[in-house]
Amino acid sequence: MTKRLFALLSVLVLASMMLAACGGGTPAPAATEAPGATEAPAATEAPQAMGTLKIVSSLPMTGSSLTQTQTMVNAMQLRIEQANNQACGGNYALEYEAWDDASAALGKWDPAVETENANKAAADTSVVAYLGTFNSGAAALSIPILNGAGPLVMVSPANTAPGLTKPGKGGEGEPEKFYPSGERNYTRVVAADDIQGAVAARFVQSLGAASVYILDDQELYGKGVADVFEEVAKEIGLTVVGHEGIDPKAADYKALMTKISTSNAGGPPDAVYVGMVVDNNASQLLKDKVAIMGDNTKVKYVGPDGIQTQAFIDGAGADVAEGAYASVAGIPLENLGPKGQVFLKDYELKFGHLTEPYAVYGYEAMNAALKAIEDVCAAGGDPTDRKAVRDAVFALKDFDGALGTWSFDENGDTSLSDMTFYQVVAGAYTPVGTFK
Repeated sequence: MTKRLFALLSVLVLASMMLAACGGGTPAPAATEAPGATEAPAATEAPQAMGTLKIVSSLPMTGSSLTQTQTMVNAMQLRIEQANNQACGGNYALEYEAWDDASAALGKWDPAVETENANKAAADTSVVAYLGTFNSGAAALSIPILNGAGPLVMVSPANTAPGLTKPGKGGEGEPEKFYPSGERNYTRVVAADDIQGAVAARFVQSLGAASVYILDDQELYGKGVADVFEEVAKEIGLTVVGHEGIDPKAADYKALMTKISTSNAGGPPDAVYVGMVVDNNASQLLKDKVAIMGDNTKVKYVGPDGIQTQAFIDGAGADVAEGAYASVAGIPLENLGPKGQVFLKDYELKFGHLTEPYAVYGYEAMNAALKAIEDVCAAGGDPTDRKAVRDAVFALKDFDGALGTWSFDENGDTSLSDMTFYQVVAGAYTPVGTFK
């Protein structure tokens, strides 16, 4: 072989190797379009990122709520990945961090940890959105801190206490005391308890109950939804036999349930309604109710979304939990619209079968934050400006997302108001009906 021919063959081999290294193999499959996302124009070359936009979530990742919150964090991460970790045509890199606002000492959300998280976010100028919180009491602490930091917008996937946003629906000074700057910085993609509690009272009556005993865990969320339930129950003619707060750290509730079993003219009420979260000994409360008053067909057991989690069923035992009811804002996962079904498909491909209903709310909270960032850029604004992002979040109207088409009002509340009740059947929550 001549040196000239050898050189030519070497060049051809080298060229073929470079072609293979540059992507001459099988093309990658097209990505599924994210529900609610806006289509970005195709770029010939990715622009160099101008900076990093950080989004953080603050949710209890320790304790019984983890069965719900882990799916929410998964969904938030999924949405960021669908955006290729970029915003505004690749001009900004997106970074997401999931923060825990619970502590091992309490086994649930911890006021000190949530306060620390809010202060950390306020001090980090790269943070442009704070997704949280899960517990309404936690939001009451973080809203004022973040309100004075730009303000930094919050988008909650789960808080339901009405007083966080709605005038005349909460305690003294609410909601104004949460917004020291006079500007709102808090929104939520889930319906509030003035809707959940009212629908629950009517649902209990529809089960044939004429009397009810109300319990709550004495926290902002639990007592709030229980108070609304009581108010509406009395309006519609349900007899409220009693209403009291429980000690979430009690060893058992047999004495309480014994008292309730004779509270209605010497007998039990037709139903027990509990306003609480699963972390606050909810499973033990149910076990002692069944031990004293029999299964849930005899005295109906009904609660809000705080107990609509597999951890509640597992803690009480499937046989004990059989027949219990719980409500959740929105419609069942299988009834979501086209974009909701895309979310469900993508989630289950990545993380496995989904049963926890709050995952889609985590996804939608991230969806809202990303849409606001894109809207700021589309208008020629600066997405590192917290106030600009806050304004864009509040400006979301007729947003076509995974939950359907919805808007934020001037208070930061969603226009969605559907409420679905679930019943424990064979060890799992099964939807029984959706109400407005």
